[in-house]
Amino acid sequence: MEIPENVQHQLNQFQQLQQQAQAVTVQKQNVEVQIQETEKAIDELEKTDSGSEVFKTAGNLLIKVNRDEVFEEMKENLETLKLREQTMVRQEERVMKKLEEMQKSIQDAMKGTLPSEEN
Repeated sequence: MEIPENVQHQLNQFQQLQQQAQAVTVQKQNVEVQIQETEKAIDELEKTDSGSEVFKTAGNLLIKVNRDEVFEEMKENLETLKLREQTMVRQEERVMKKLEEMQKSIQDAMKGTLPSEEN
């Protein structure tokens, strides 16, 4: 069966949108992992006293840093990551809704191209 050109075009767009959805999902998962790691670091910093020695990675090095400064930096970083996560969730929802709409449109177009069954 020959697929009409307009339906083939819709199928190509659908595949591109699927790839975009996968990329957004992966990005969102990466942000979620970063949030978890940052929350763990903040939890550990909360267990330490203000004057405690704290080290931060910089490439292959560990650098001694001020505990209070890095604590504030981590909290700000967490806020930024959570905002990024919200953005990714909204983007993922939009792409998934568009995928559903396109899928229905393609299905409707394919129904129109199939020969009707006669009894």
